[in-house]
Amino acid sequence: MSQTRAHTDIDLSGRIARLPEPWRSYALLARLDRPVGTWLLLLPGVWGLFLAPGASLQTRLIDTALFAFGSLVMRSAGCVVNDIWDRDIDAKVARTAGRPLASGALSLKQGLLLLAVLLLMGLGVLVCLPPVCWALAPLALLLVALYPAAKRVTWWPQLVMGFTFGFGAPMGYAAAAGTLDGNGLLLYGAVILWQLGFDTIYGFQDMDDDARIGVRSTSRLMEKNARSFIGTCYSLMILALALVGIHAHLHWIFWPFLAIATAMLLQQVRVLNPYDAPACLKEFRRNVPIGFVLAAGFVAARVFG
Repeated sequence: MSQTRAHTDIDLSGRIARLPEPWRSYALLARLDRPVGTWLLLLPGVWGLFLAPGASLQTRLIDTALFAFGSLVMRSAGCVVNDIWDRDIDAKVARTAGRPLASGALSLKQGLLLLAVLLLMGLGVLVCLPPVCWALAPLALLLVALYPAAKRVTWWPQLVMGFTFGFGAPMGYAAAAGTLDGNGLLLYGAVILWQLGFDTIYGFQDMDDDARIGVRSTSRLMEKNARSFIGTCYSLMILALALVGIHAHLHWIFWPFLAIATAMLLQQVRVLNPYDAPACLKEFRRNVPIGFVLAAGFVAARVFG
């Protein structure tokens, strides 16, 4: 069945549209026109920061500010890495053909220069965090570097994306607790399941083009079982978060927030249509408010607990 999709998800309706070249193309390459990805990287980090025991509220707030800036630059760095790997593929996909490297608006050398600047900024954030985060950082960078290769060798690139984009959760937990224990890893598992679900929804936009050029994706693999697959991912995510709450003895105020997030996720599954690309993009973006609801739950549990 053919999909209906927007030509591009690049947003040139704001301030970025008024930037002169090449700054506009640099901003687009860094995805500054689309902050959704930054929020989806940051929010699990906030969950981890406020779930973990040990740190003062002041330390958690300072680390949240550091994570916010770090999420912005590292998400941008990940997008640059992805676009460097995929510049030839992107040129053949309607939604991504206008990206700066795919369209030729920026050269490979310019892309690498931006990547170097972003990684230096990320390093500046890292040195402000506890040493345990320094030990975890190389693994995070390895995941960022390897994710673009996943679609070339596996039908599960969205799972690899979950491991990559979800890494903020164990980083946040370790930053606050000074270590990474079973509860931090369980939170990471919940985030991986969440991101596997919503990134599969995101990937439904490109199924026709991906099939045409031979790119594998979890979205293509689960096309005929979209609702049951996404529903399973989200159900297991909620179960994992419930186990986290029980094991961490979170204050009762956490549970209403978890219930609200559960209802929002179930509604997303209910209306899902993998053949309606604009609707899939809309549902993907709705995971930001879901992430905020859960972040509010973890913060409230820490403040009142």
